Amino acid sequence: MNQPAVDASNNRQIKSISATERRDVSKTELLDGKLIQKPAANRTHNLLSTNFAIAIGSRFQRGTCELYANDMQVRIGKNSICFPDIVVVNGGPVFSDESEEMLTNPTVVIEVFSGLARSTYRTQKLEGYLSISKLKECLLVNENEMRIEHYARQNAKQWIYRIYNERDDVINLESINCKLSLAEVYAQVKLRESELSSKAVN
Repeated sequence: MNQPAVDASNNRQIKSISATERRDVSKTELLDGKLIQKPAANRTHNLLSTNFAIAIGSRFQRGTCELYANDMQVRIGKNSICFPDIVVVNGGPVFSDESEEMLTNPTVVIEVFSGLARSTYRTQKLEGYLSISKLKECLLVNENEMRIEHYARQNAKQWIYRIYNERDDVINLESINCKLSLAEVYAQVKLRESELSSKAVN
């Protein structure tokens, strides 16, 4: 398997930059009124985000849906603003300002997490996403193992929770009429299989 090319001269320069300075390049999110640095995305994170964008973007009806990758701000209540990795809107997008920089009515949000992500950070973001009244589905994607958690809204107070952790599992995003397999989502990504042996959990 071919390894990614590394520019040795650039690598020497980058190593001289502190970890703090590298983190400053990442996005800043607002969670419950507190500024939080969103961890910088590595190669695996970017592959997963790109695979989702390609898979979903090749299937949905562009006349009724819009897809945003990486840089769309999403307003969560009054005190939180996040940058999901993938956002899909089914129907007309609604923004909080005329500059159309902050979306308030996502239909689907997809967030890729590292196994190193703090559980409180992950929980805060999930609770925030599920509180958005127009949101229909949320995917939490693990970049360290083949595991995707799927939250699908049934009504104002009820969500169905499913886990996908096998290469032949198929995720059905009913709100945008889109099906995609874990095989295509994790294409080019080498990961250990999840210890969970069951198929998608209903």
